[in-house]
Amino acid sequence: MSVDPFEKPAAPVEPSLDSASIGGLLRQLAREVPQLLSKELALAKAELQQSLNSLKAGTAAVAGGAVVVLAGLIILLLAAVYGLSLYLAPWLAALIVGAVTLIVGAVMLQSGKKQFEPSHFTPDKTLHAMQQDKDTLKRKTL
Repeated sequence: MSVDPFEKPAAPVEPSLDSASIGGLLRQLAREVPQLLSKELALAKAELQQSLNSLKAGTAAVAGGAVVVLAGLIILLLAAVYGLSLYLAPWLAALIVGAVTLIVGAVMLQSGKKQFEPSHFTPDKTLHAMQQDKDTLKRKTL
């Protein structure tokens, strides 16, 4: 059974006199809460699917841009070698440009590697909020 997450909810059912009792209200609540949860879940699923599609398109654009930037960088490095070869032997110009490029790349890799440390992936705010909720619940139940 497919649930349309964008479907307008049906008008609330007016309770009849016999269902106005506590038992009737509880039965109605027990019937409506799962429906509400399933509709919320379907909406969340639809939003997540839309976000994933957007993420895929963005990833493809970034990957394409990265390939073009890499090609441009290679051409610029080649131009640096040609320019430097006007003053030095071509092999020495290529060696110097290559060494400088390797050093810059190594520095970039080291700084990027620091971003992958486990401490950067700890959800500190969420853990703090959960601890606060736990403390609040303890105070309320005591």
